[in-house]
Amino acid sequence: MSLLELIDRADERSLAAAGLACLDRCLALLAPEAADLLRPVWAAVARGDGVAWGEAIVKARSELAGGEGEAAALVGEMLGAAPAEWAEGPLREWASGCSVTALVLHGRYDAADATEELIARCRAGDAAGAGPLLAGELRRQHTVLESVAHGPTGLRRARELSTEGGRVLRAVVSRRARTA
Repeated sequence: MSLLELIDRADERSLAAAGLACLDRCLALLAPEAADLLRPVWAAVARGDGVAWGEAIVKARSELAGGEGEAAALVGEMLGAAPAEWAEGPLREWASGCSVTALVLHGRYDAADATEELIARCRAGDAAGAGPLLAGELRRQHTVLESVAHGPTGLRRARELSTEGGRVLRAVVSRRARTA
């Protein structure tokens, strides 16, 4: 099943987890400690609590220290676009946008050129030509959406994937900075 189909079939909790997981992985571009500000948001997803979700999103926005550069701006936009409303429509739109942004950001640091066309094909199920970083992010997005459908254990897996993905992205960015 393609990433687009998974997003289209997901419920509120899965959509919130999918968008949040993308955001969580990409926060590595700002600062490693920035991920801690998403803990209350993850807790709201675990409870499926729309009120706590909205409050945690507002708090995370106010605490996010903006980094410099285009990547940091995109990460800030991901958080800024998070709906305060716990409803399928806004969450689906946000999760889909986070998916694209996360793939774009991973594609920028990949060995292969990640064009808009390649990212669109990856989301539709054709990852031919994707570099290892882009392909890894695509796999994580798939796994998060598939895992969260299985309840609390799946949400734990989504958080583990986000932590792992953040480490991978930080390592790649760090390596690039040392060789530049």
